[in-house]
Amino acid sequence: MIEKREFYIDGGWTRPAAAHDFQVIDPSTEEPCAVISLGAAADVDKAVAAARRALEPWAETPAAERIALVRRILAVYERRLEEMAAAISLEMGAPIDLARTQQAPCGPYHIEGFLAAAEGFAFDRPLGPHAPHDRIVYDPVGVCGLITPWNWPMNQVTLKVIPALIAGCSMVLKPSEIAPLSSLLFAEIVDEAGAPAGVFNLVNGDGAGVGTLLSRHPDVDMISFTGSGRAGTAISKNAADTLKRVHLELGGKGANLIFADADDRAVKRGALHCFNNTGQSCNAPSRMLVQAEIYEDAVEIARAAAEATKVGPADAEGRHLGPVVSQAQFDKIQGLIQTGIDEGARLVAGGVGRPEGVNRGYFVRPTVFADVSNDMTIAREEIFGPVLSMIPFRTEEEAVAIANDTPYGLTNYVQSADEARRQRLARRLRSGMVEMNGQPRGTGSPFGGVKASGSGREGGVWGLEDFMEVKAVSGWTNG
Repeated sequence: MIEKREFYIDGGWTRPAAAHDFQVIDPSTEEPCAVISLGAAADVDKAVAAARRALEPWAETPAAERIALVRRILAVYERRLEEMAAAISLEMGAPIDLARTQQAPCGPYHIEGFLAAAEGFAFDRPLGPHAPHDRIVYDPVGVCGLITPWNWPMNQVTLKVIPALIAGCSMVLKPSEIAPLSSLLFAEIVDEAGAPAGVFNLVNGDGAGVGTLLSRHPDVDMISFTGSGRAGTAISKNAADTLKRVHLELGGKGANLIFADADDRAVKRGALHCFNNTGQSCNAPSRMLVQAEIYEDAVEIARAAAEATKVGPADAEGRHLGPVVSQAQFDKIQGLIQTGIDEGARLVAGGVGRPEGVNRGYFVRPTVFADVSNDMTIAREEIFGPVLSMIPFRTEEEAVAIANDTPYGLTNYVQSADEARRQRLARRLRSGMVEMNGQPRGTGSPFGGVKASGSGREGGVWGLEDFMEVKAVSGWTNG
């Protein structure tokens, strides 16, 4: 049993003000694998006070020195990459190969992206030749509360912590209590890299406790949150009384529009993308919209892809799906699969219950529904499991209408050989991101959504700017 009861506050590891043990469950076995502590008001106050003391000297530290700290974090992280992969695999059930190739490497990927953005970022700059004595200055927003989820732990931690450090902010990180081990390791990495005391702090806790305390705290200037819409709404209300900035990265119900002229791999690629990370990704293409001419063939391809997808424990080598993260997630997914059946969708692969031969662990059968209408529950709600809903369409207009008929607006996908069509759709789809023909977005591309998928952007220059305030100065004289 791993014991990690301490928090990282003011440059050192400290015990909680009061004992409040919490067991971390291995989702492959349903057995406890670690014990952490959940924080309370005294712990949050202590961490916020440390961040407040550290803010001014860190904000006044030259940007080159802040960037140098991030380079040291990158070096330590890369050296400890295998430890990070093992921690993520254990805590949230990512198969170890996936943890090594996708989950843990998110950290260096985003750190390198922010370093590239920072090298060319002018923290103060002239307004323009028309106003030679006006200056635009980028100041850190202040003390930041960073609340991160369990599904891509280091993806979200580095998308928040690294730009905040570069911007000159101090911070308190509250990782998911379900998957805290990777963030505790990240705190060790930041400490080893030599971050000044109080600049980075970590307090474990649940959303109702530490999350609420941070979002209400009068000495926290900004909350950056990734998670559910329900929690995002609560955080926004809690933050309103202190008028702090709120950045929200919330859920999605991505539509993958596959036209008759799409390449031969489009359907299989879309199904496997939906199932990746056991479907636990907010940008998963979980609604597959297929043009009528190729619809039945597409259903058969998706069925075959689901049935060929293996499921197994997180510590097993090889390509397979691991468990979902918790009993609560398992129960939610099972309920939504049953709802899909009850509402009349055609089940073509998977279904309720664990995979054959499995009687322990939060394992879900890769599931495909066909003949889904966009008003069904499985087309409206974010399932966050390996469940694909297939919807036929006839025309481009109909496809756009179905895709945009959702509360969410995170990522949509387009598969077509018609360049003009792809570009039309990229403009018409209401989402923060559009990916076409299997081409991933490049390093530094902004991640974020519209509507119920949140506000703000993470990654690259946009991620840096999200942790800064713009100050306009007149009467500036050069030299």
